[in-house]
Amino acid sequence: MSIMTENGSPLPLLSRYAIIVDVGYIYASAGELLFGAASRREYRVDADKLIQSLTRHADDLVRGELLRVYWYDAARDRVPTIDQRVIAQMPWVKLRLGNLNARGQQKGVDAQIRADMEALARHRAITDAILVAGDEDLVPAVEAAQAFGVRVHLWGIEPPYGTNQAERLVWESDTVEVLERSFVEPFFTRQLAPETPSTPAARAGPALAHPGPGATGPAMPSPAQVFGDRHAPRPGPGYRPGYAGAAAAARRGPEKERVEEAGEHVAQKWILTRGEDNIRDLLPGPILPPVIDKELLVDAEKELGLSLRPYQEAREWLRDAFWARVHRQFGIGVGKSRGL
Repeated sequence: MSIMTENGSPLPLLSRYAIIVDVGYIYASAGELLFGAASRREYRVDADKLIQSLTRHADDLVRGELLRVYWYDAARDRVPTIDQRVIAQMPWVKLRLGNLNARGQQKGVDAQIRADMEALARHRAITDAILVAGDEDLVPAVEAAQAFGVRVHLWGIEPPYGTNQAERLVWESDTVEVLERSFVEPFFTRQLAPETPSTPAARAGPALAHPGPGATGPAMPSPAQVFGDRHAPRPGPGYRPGYAGAAAAARRGPEKERVEEAGEHVAQKWILTRGEDNIRDLLPGPILPPVIDKELLVDAEKELGLSLRPYQEAREWLRDAFWARVHRQFGIGVGKSRGL
């Protein structure tokens, strides 16, 4: 594409490009590379600085003008987290949210990417697209953009071994680049390991669902994951509180990670809907007014789809996760509700 100068010689036009980021891919790939982590809860991401680094790198490689960064992530019920709201307010950044289901899987993101890439290409809004992704489901998005004359540059994260991008996606892209460990490392920080359950019943339950540091195989699902939606059987006539029946009930209790996720999600919604001034009135914690404590329990039970009333330890996990999110928002230390 070019225009003519006064003397008749062609003058090349600069490219206009968009950076399209599948956040689930870049976070998961970097987490695996840096920490061997499978869950986003195991690390923190300085997302705004990561975005700035991506735009600077693109500016070095593509001669042209940045249209904007499209940041595709997911959230429960498409309610943005605090971190996502910060990203949405960044200049030249468009936050796109899919839905995060109960299993932590993002839904609708690939379809959004394809729709946006095709629309940008059809309306000649861009000449080049930088796609940071790895899923084969994005091949149709690449093909649709190319059909309108857009060049697609695929970026990936250095894999610790093998590959973390679909072969067909690599084939269909016009250029391919791998972002090395040194590129992403400054923006990812390992989270401290969660507290080890203190009771034998807790250790016999959810803790067994995750392999230890030396394990190499995939994590086995816990009983709570497999049977979490089923009602526990009623105790028989020989049931004695505080004996084997109590230990069995504790083992059938909810998984700690699911309870903590629910506590953080409820806290995020509280901060968004009630405002920072109202939430600040609860600080420093960790004791919640009884009415609000009941609201937290009810909201969390809706998230989990099960009752936490029989599980004292699970209710403590819930409160601790709620306060951890609130304290992180206001930059103060984290207290524990245990024993209160």
